[in-house]
Amino acid sequence: MDLVRAATLLAAEQRFAHSSVTAHGHLLRLLAGGVPAGGVIGETGTGCGVGLAWLTEGAPDGVRLVSIERDPERSAAAKALFEGRRNVTVHTGDWRDLREHGPFDLLSLDGGGHGKTPNAGFAEPGDWLKPGGTVVIDDFTPTTDWPPRHAGEVDHARLRWLDHPHLHATQIRLAPDLAVVIGTRRS
Repeated sequence: MDLVRAATLLAAEQRFAHSSVTAHGHLLRLLAGGVPAGGVIGETGTGCGVGLAWLTEGAPDGVRLVSIERDPERSAAAKALFEGRRNVTVHTGDWRDLREHGPFDLLSLDGGGHGKTPNAGFAEPGDWLKPGGTVVIDDFTPTTDWPPRHAGEVDHARLRWLDHPHLHATQIRLAPDLAVVIGTRRS
């Protein structure tokens, strides 16, 4: 967990307040542990590397991790943090550029608009995931409504993932105010 602590400290030093919360980190570590040797984990929105650190801590030997951050300063800081870890690569660029490093066994769509919302575009599971691959999408407010609602309106972004024809998906509450959607690509 030294890597998670180092990434959390880096985020504090950089005054970056949008890092993965601990509950989400534990989930990422658990999901990374299910990726087979030779597999690939992708992450959009590296930030200062907190989520990537959780993924790295959970990934078995022989798993490659690739993350992308659009902010050059944060990307450089995260690259320095993971320097020396030959299985981890941090790129600078738009979230869409991550696709060339897939398809993924596990894909974490992190940060606002990084492949998970209508205004930024969606990562298409059939193009980004291997058959049986898993996508985890964070930063949802828990809901028990169907269709899911946010701020009194139908939450079309969440509904798209939960009702996607290429996924078996569900919402999981991680905290009273935090939920994620997890989906597995159908064969």
